[in-house]
Amino acid sequence: MERSVTPLVLDVDGTFLKTDMLLEAFWRGLGRAPLATLACLRHIRHPARLKAALARVAPLRTDLLPVNPEVAALALASHSEGREVVLASASDVTQVARLAEDYGFSDRIFASDGEVNLKGEAKAQALVQEMGERGFDYVGNSTTDIAVWHHAENALVVGRVRGTAALAANGQSVIYLPGGWSWGALARALRAHQWVKNLLLLLPMIASHRFDVTTLVQVLWGIAAFSAAASAIYIVNDLLDLEADRLHPTKNRRPFASGAVPIGVGMATFVVLVAIALAVAATLNLAFLTVVVLYMLTSLAYSLRLKRMRWVDIATLAALYTMRVVAGAAAGQVEASIYMLIFIFPVFLTLGCVKRLTELTLATTDERLPGRGYGRPDRGDLLNVAGLGVVTALLVFFRYSVSEQGHALYPDTWLLWLAMVPMGWWLIRMVRLGWRGKQDYDPIVFALRDKLGLGILMLVLSLMFWAAGIWSQWFGV
Repeated sequence: MERSVTPLVLDVDGTFLKTDMLLEAFWRGLGRAPLATLACLRHIRHPARLKAALARVAPLRTDLLPVNPEVAALALASHSEGREVVLASASDVTQVARLAEDYGFSDRIFASDGEVNLKGEAKAQALVQEMGERGFDYVGNSTTDIAVWHHAENALVVGRVRGTAALAANGQSVIYLPGGWSWGALARALRAHQWVKNLLLLLPMIASHRFDVTTLVQVLWGIAAFSAAASAIYIVNDLLDLEADRLHPTKNRRPFASGAVPIGVGMATFVVLVAIALAVAATLNLAFLTVVVLYMLTSLAYSLRLKRMRWVDIATLAALYTMRVVAGAAAGQVEASIYMLIFIFPVFLTLGCVKRLTELTLATTDERLPGRGYGRPDRGDLLNVAGLGVVTALLVFFRYSVSEQGHALYPDTWLLWLAMVPMGWWLIRMVRLGWRGKQDYDPIVFALRDKLGLGILMLVLSLMFWAAGIWSQWFGV
């Protein structure tokens, strides 16, 4: 049938979609089949083969990919009016065909086929050969699309693209559509609110009663390095969890999952943050640098594999929190008591169970959580492990209170025993709130915002300071 209306041709990556399917496939593959995905990189000098290889290793849920609302509205309106909407992309043909089917667009598609990388001039020639000079309107978002716009009847530009002013100067019809990303969205991807977790680096300094300025400054620099390292890992974790986040009721609004920040920007930011973390750590001391590197490697292992393994994920979370305490000792060059490390591990193990309990309580089905190894039937087991963590932590604390080291730092042992009451209250309260789904998805962040919980923790700390004689030393009481 003869087409009487000029087709609307859409670029895909960054235009119709607010993401890039090549990078989507890379990160999905890295999370599902890392070795096979890395093997695909042997084609890096042949983009079309690389795209085809990644498309085979990591097929995408194209129906979940975030779309540019203005471009999508234009496309769907044109389609409903009977105008042919054609996708033309440098992404692999299998992905583009699936996307066109998802939205009911024309089955006449233009895409890379494993041999030809359909980008820039190659795309322009293919479209002109099929539709003729000025025989289509084209929507794009990058400088490589200028070669196509030169042959289009109307050039529709998404976001700010250098060189498009020359098109208008030459008499080309140019229409601008909203697009791009913001620094504010990138800042959200860093999850700066999670940096409060790094206050755990202060624990060794407090526990050893080292309150001098030099130690504090060193630990604060350590917190800065850990914050940069943590944000870098959060970015990687979000990129590996794109599909799972899009299926989540709240995580689907995260910057990368929603397409608010391009994946490429996230990858560049990751490199910068890692450089900052390592540079700051290296200026402190070798021990702290070693802990930072170990933390980042463990976090990457967690993101790639361990978080999908039942019980292993919770143990790894506890280990990562414990590493922050070890890092604080290394940064401030203070001794980390073995009792303190044995005590805090079951505490963090309990909080890891609380995190999963919260997620499962708020889940709407009994199916396993996306990207995790737990379903609602596991709540009972998680509650038992959390209870075991509470009991273990309190027993270790009691054993410390009667140890030689405990007596040396806290002469009034009975006050440490008294501190165990609010300590147990706080832990049990956290478990109960998680069981009832009345927590944040991150118990550490919740704890640092929970006024009653903070009051309980301040009571514990006050009793410990009293037992150590610090109040009388500072205030003479």
